[in-house]
Amino acid sequence: AKKWINIRKSYGNFYKVPRNQTKLTIMLENLGMSYDGRPHSGLDDSKNIARIAIRMLQDGCDLRVNERIHGGQLMTVSSSGPLEGAPAPQMPRYRN
Repeated sequence: AKKWINIRKSYGNFYKVPRNQTKLTIMLENLGMSYDGRPHSGLDDSKNIARIAIRMLQDGCDLRVNERIHGGQLMTVSSSGPLEGAPAPQMPRYRN
């Protein structure tokens, strides 16, 4: 893979939260989710990242490639569109 979406960057930019709020468990907590599976399991981490991506899409995020490798160097891909944003995620409200 030479291009990808760094979900931590997308999450931080979309919900307007600092980088220290973009750890996997913190992102899940802020979205009202708990970690499913064993921590640091590649498969379980991937499933949890997918859950975050789905929620971001539901909240109106337009996920785009934001990083790539060029000449062996990590590069940030700038978005050609306007910056998007949403309020910081809130814990879900439960209906009776």
